[in-house]
Amino acid sequence: MLPQEIIRHKRQGDVLSEDEITFFVKGIADLSISEGQIAAFAMAVFFQGMTMDERAALTRNMRDSGTVLDWKKLGLENGSVVDKHSTGGVGDKVSLMLGPIVAACGAYVPMISGRGLGHTGGTLDKFDSIPGYRTAPDLAEFAKVTREVGCAIIGQTADLAPADKRFYGIRDVTATVESIPLITASILSKKLAAGLDALVMDVKFGSGAFMDEYERARELAESITEVATRNGVPTTALLTDMDQVLGETVGNALEMKEAVDFLTGKNQEQRLYDVTLALAAEMLALTGIAENVADGLQKASAALSSGRASDVFSRMVSALGGPNDFVENIDAHQKAAPMIAEISAAKTGRILSMDARKVGLALVALNGGRTRADQEIDHAVGFTDFVRVGQTVSAASPLCVAHVRDENQLRAAQKMLRDAIVIGEGDVAETGTTGAVRERIVAMRKGD
Repeated sequence: MLPQEIIRHKRQGDVLSEDEITFFVKGIADLSISEGQIAAFAMAVFFQGMTMDERAALTRNMRDSGTVLDWKKLGLENGSVVDKHSTGGVGDKVSLMLGPIVAACGAYVPMISGRGLGHTGGTLDKFDSIPGYRTAPDLAEFAKVTREVGCAIIGQTADLAPADKRFYGIRDVTATVESIPLITASILSKKLAAGLDALVMDVKFGSGAFMDEYERARELAESITEVATRNGVPTTALLTDMDQVLGETVGNALEMKEAVDFLTGKNQEQRLYDVTLALAAEMLALTGIAENVADGLQKASAALSSGRASDVFSRMVSALGGPNDFVENIDAHQKAAPMIAEISAAKTGRILSMDARKVGLALVALNGGRTRADQEIDHAVGFTDFVRVGQTVSAASPLCVAHVRDENQLRAAQKMLRDAIVIGEGDVAETGTTGAVRERIVAMRKGD
């Protein structure tokens, strides 16, 4: 079998066989297929697409290119293993609360997360703000914490879906990242390699999302749920709004503080609460811990209000090297920016819209996000106390509070935030009147 023939078949719009896909993925993993051939294949898929059968085969083979975790062999004889994946957004700290909530209800949540790049934040960057926290433990420690605590949030290990790592790097420099079949295989190969019994997807749409168009986000959700379910992992997806900041903070340490306040009941912004609890309910229903989504919602709410979720979070942080009293004394353990100042609206009117992508880029400009994968970031900087769409403001009203290093950063942030938040006259639905969770997507058919 020749790689150039497989590329030619896909370029012509042919449906690739399982054997052809297996051969090509093996060649990606063992380096026998060149970067040029991988780029050509990616471009052919970008223009010709893939059937669901092809997507399922590509996902399966990329999953099997490295280690596939077997949680029974790792000591989890009983209990369901479930995870959630988000396509990313500005202010998205859902994972920080979600994993502990679901674990507190009796599931095991080995959550493998990533770092931010561009305008969207990364879960691992938030955990990097905790002194001592190990985001890259070895497999034995990862399994031990998952078994004993119920939840462990870490980064991807090199031996999980290595074919995807090489494939994605080439897609990134060949303008083929946006292909929905390839996005599907990339996300799911890593998640399925984690040995999950079930998966829930948080697919975001809007200005702060990877896909700003609702229909494209919906197409991705349908693809992921179908392909994952065909590969033996029951999966649902929620389409959630990312047209404004999720929660009240943007910035790694600041979002971690908001997450702790959420878990301890001090502050639970409504949209953030709705998304987090909805995802938890789906995870509990899929694993059978809850009879249905409504029952899952009740169980998740009880785990949160009782303090059990906060306890799981605290024990996870401690078990992975963080301070034993992190939840109780978070301010003593996290670095704070030296300057805190309000950014005023500078005009009177109604908040008509918020460009969440521009807010995310404002954080990047403060060095709170990255433009290169190897870039070090400042965990302390960011924004809190955002206005909401539909709110009326005066010229002196704060749009948000900036946490910055110096006056130069403050001036830059002020300019970018005023550009991101549109003030004017007109009718617009107030935040909270439209649900943050727009639609639930399930697979059309069960596995082959």
